[in-house]
Amino acid sequence: MHWIILLAAVLLAGLALTYLCYRVPFYSSLRGRQEITALPDGEQYAARREEMGALLREMEAISYEEVDIISYDGTRLVGKYYHVRDGAPLQIQLHGWRGGGLRDFSGGNKLAREWGFNTLVPDQRAHGRSGGRTITFGLRERYDCLAWARYACQRFPGTPIVLAGVSMGATTVLMAAGLDLPEQVCAVIADSPYSSPRDIIRKVCRDYRLPPALLYPFIALGARLFGRFDLNETTAAKEVRRAKVPVLIIHGEDDRFVPCEMSRPIYDACPTPKVRATFPGAGHGISYIQDPARYAETIRRFLAEQAGLDIPCHKD
Repeated sequence: MHWIILLAAVLLAGLALTYLCYRVPFYSSLRGRQEITALPDGEQYAARREEMGALLREMEAISYEEVDIISYDGTRLVGKYYHVRDGAPLQIQLHGWRGGGLRDFSGGNKLAREWGFNTLVPDQRAHGRSGGRTITFGLRERYDCLAWARYACQRFPGTPIVLAGVSMGATTVLMAAGLDLPEQVCAVIADSPYSSPRDIIRKVCRDYRLPPALLYPFIALGARLFGRFDLNETTAAKEVRRAKVPVLIIHGEDDRFVPCEMSRPIYDACPTPKVRATFPGAGHGISYIQDPARYAETIRRFLAEQAGLDIPCHKD
């Protein structure tokens, strides 16, 4: 009898740990979701707080149209459409894990507006005003990206579309590159992507001095039991092998959250015209802040040479 009680206690403890391992990285409550405007903590961001805050406030002041779609699995997704001019190319800009478009794309959106792009900035599933309670690190989000691209094609027929993402958004657009994208999609820009959900989760475990070999199986089990998805389903490198459009990868060399070397296997696997630009001294997702002129010229040249988009040279 005692061994049955002990076994039940062990199983309950294991189930509780599995749920906790789902809840921390993946779960997002529908209550109290707000636009993410708080800047990240850490010394790399503290030195740039004033510049980042100014960009965020500038984007926050711009008028937009709220749009929504229903994704492949019935999840309602909501985004902001910023109109610059009729007939302009469109950028779809996807933010990162537990982030938001205002914070994660204030710099990239400013560049796009200066170049005359219209922009569509969705809240990723389980973020902001979009539906869903589970963040899947790009696995389901890649199909949401495809749904946004199809929406854009219907609304703006013939318009060139660029998919852009930061951090988890970067991995999302790279994974989406392996899908059957509409012909209007002409390029992918990925800033600070991680190589796979598994790799970034194991890396974060090490950051918190937790044993990834012991903990990761519970995290993967939690994703499957409570999130209903397979964390090991695929990787960015595997998906980008099926890409049909040019790919630009940008990464800060001093990225302490997603190490710069994580983007190398993605770049190596890509069969289409590709560029990988690294920025010395730049932390996670702030290469634009570190060197705005080079960042702008890198994207401008890539889009001009690989996607045939006529963009004026950047002016400081």
